[in-house]
Amino acid sequence: MAAVRGALSGAPGSLMPGLLTRAQSPQTSPPETLLIQASETLASLNAMTTDLAFELEGAHRHKLLAAQQLIVLGELLVERVLVLTQDTQTFQ
Repeated sequence: MAAVRGALSGAPGSLMPGLLTRAQSPQTSPPETLLIQASETLASLNAMTTDLAFELEGAHRHKLLAAQQLIVLGELLVERVLVLTQDTQTFQ
């Protein structure tokens, strides 16, 4: 349980080091940081769903692989917005 609390707080050595801390809330973080964190979160979710899908059989496996494909689409969208954001900053 302590590991979960540490992960949720973004404490050093936590399971999810990319999470925002209270001092670094979404309201105060730059959009690029939020996009990077969204990309990392989706990549982790992609890995977890893929691993779990191969432990399942039949319809449950197919549903999880369909969800995994949606996660990949989300990753691609976030990456595209991140590239567009960086390109816009380059030209300014």
